[in-house]
Amino acid sequence: MRTVVTVTGKDKKGIIAKVCSFLAERGANIEDISQTIMGEYFAMIMIADVSESKKPLAELAKECHEMGKEIGMAIYMQHEDIFNAMHNI
Repeated sequence: MRTVVTVTGKDKKGIIAKVCSFLAERGANIEDISQTIMGEYFAMIMIADVSESKKPLAELAKECHEMGKEIGMAIYMQHEDIFNAMHNI
């Protein structure tokens, strides 16, 4: 199952490493990643395959969101189909 993970917030060192390590520890494979810095703000979007994770998507998404709070970022994970449906108007 593929998911879309978005990360936004004020730029700081180690964001990519923290998020990627967090996902890898939960069995996710990052298939694509794009990030940019706009002034002092950081934005990243990733496609991650979580089919080998032992946790359900809802739990992974909650853990991502909580980890985001800990590092001062907004992190959201959603099923790729939901993301696509929201952006195909």
